[in-house]
Amino acid sequence: MNNKTPLPEVDPESAGFSKERLARLKPAMRKYIDLQLLPHIVTLVAREGKIVHFAAQGYQDCESKIPATRDTIFRLYSNSKAITGAAAMILYEEGRLTLDDPVSRYIPAFKDPLVAAAYGETGRGWPPVMFPTVPAQREITLRDCLRNTTGLATPERSPYWYAVRYKDIIPETGWDLTANLDNPPTQSYRHRVENHARLPLNFQPGTDFVYHVGYPVIGAVIEIITGQTLEEFYRERIFQPLGMKDTSFYLAEHNRDRFADCYRPKQKNGRWGIAPYDKAAASEKARGPAVNFGAGGDMGGVLSTAGDYARFCQMLLNGGELDGVRILGRKSVEIMTASHTGDIFLPMRGRGFGFGMGVGVYVGGAPRPVMRSVGTYGWDGAAGTLFFADPKEKLLGICFTQVIGALAMPGNDYQEEFERLVYQALV
Repeated sequence: MNNKTPLPEVDPESAGFSKERLARLKPAMRKYIDLQLLPHIVTLVAREGKIVHFAAQGYQDCESKIPATRDTIFRLYSNSKAITGAAAMILYEEGRLTLDDPVSRYIPAFKDPLVAAAYGETGRGWPPVMFPTVPAQREITLRDCLRNTTGLATPERSPYWYAVRYKDIIPETGWDLTANLDNPPTQSYRHRVENHARLPLNFQPGTDFVYHVGYPVIGAVIEIITGQTLEEFYRERIFQPLGMKDTSFYLAEHNRDRFADCYRPKQKNGRWGIAPYDKAAASEKARGPAVNFGAGGDMGGVLSTAGDYARFCQMLLNGGELDGVRILGRKSVEIMTASHTGDIFLPMRGRGFGFGMGVGVYVGGAPRPVMRSVGTYGWDGAAGTLFFADPKEKLLGICFTQVIGALAMPGNDYQEEFERLVYQALV
C-alpha cells in the first residue's frame, strides 16, 4: 500500500472505464447532499485492484461544517458482517470449527431447542395447548448463524404468548439482540445469547430467513474458540495484516477528529431532511467503555474508512490475498461468497439473491434485469454504508455515508444510482 491511497490509483481509461462517463458519478452523488438527504458521501471505485475514482463530498459534521475527507471514519453497522464471515472462515480453515457444527458444541444453552407451534401442530389433540411448542428437527448450526436461518425469536415473528410466558427472560436477551446507541446493553453478549436460547424458535432451523439474530451468537462462538475478544482477533488476523490502520470497534484517541456524525431522517414543514442522531464527540464509539463488539453490526459495529474497507474487499476479490499477505485460501473465499440459502426467499433483496457467510450474493433470475454480474456479492449497513464486489468484472464499489434509515426517505436513491453509474462507465 502506498502512503496516500489504500490501493494504487490509475487513469480510468487504463482500467476499462470511460473517463467521461465515470465523471458523472461525483455530481450525481452531490445532488443528495444538496437536497439535504445526506450529510456527506465518500465513494470509491476500483478495478483489477486499482482505484479509478475516490471522492469525498459534504460535511462529516454539518453543524460545524467540518468537511468529509477520504479518511473520514464511519460506523459500518451490518457491513461488519462480511468481516465476521471472513473471521469464521479463518477458523474453518484451521479446523477450529466447521460450518455445520451445532452452536451447542460451544454454548450448551442451545442444546435441544423447541419451536413455537401453530395450533394443531403439537399432536396433543383437544383442548389446545396454551403455549404450544414442538422439538426442533435439528439444532442451530454455525452456518445458520452466518446465513441468517437460525429461527431465533424476533418480536415481528413471535406469537403474542411469548410476552406472557417469557416475560422474565425477554429483558435478559435484548429480544432481537440489537441495542440503541443511546441505551447500550448492560449485559455481555454471552449472557444475552444464552438467554435468547431459552426462547422457542420462530421456525425450524434452516427453513427460513430471519436477519441478523445469529450474528451475536457467532460472535460469542468466535470469542469462545479463540479466547480473545472480537477486537483482538480481528485486529490480529485481519486488520493489521491488511494494513487497515483506522479500523476497529472503538475509536482511537488520535482519530477523533475524523469520526463522522451520524444522522437520521426528519420531516419538517412537509419536507424530508436530516437531523443529528449520534454525535461523534459524545458517541459510545468514542467514549466507551469498549465492551460491545457487535459481530453483526450492533451498536454501530466496526468503525472504518472507505479506504481501509476497500483493502478488505479487494482481498476477497483477489481470492484471499493482498499485497503478498494471505488472509484466506482461494477456495475458502469461494465458499464465503457463494449463496448458502438455496431457494429460501430473502425479503430484503427479493428473488435472484441469496446469502453467504456475511454477504448477500446475486445468483441470477431476478424479476427484472440488473447490471451486476451473477456472482456479485456485497452488503450494506444501517447507517448508509454499501459495498459490492463483482468477480467477473474484477470490480469493486464502495459508497459510505451516515444516515440511519436513509433509504426510507422518498427520492433517496443514492445507492441504486451509485451502482448504475459505476456499471454504465465500463467500456
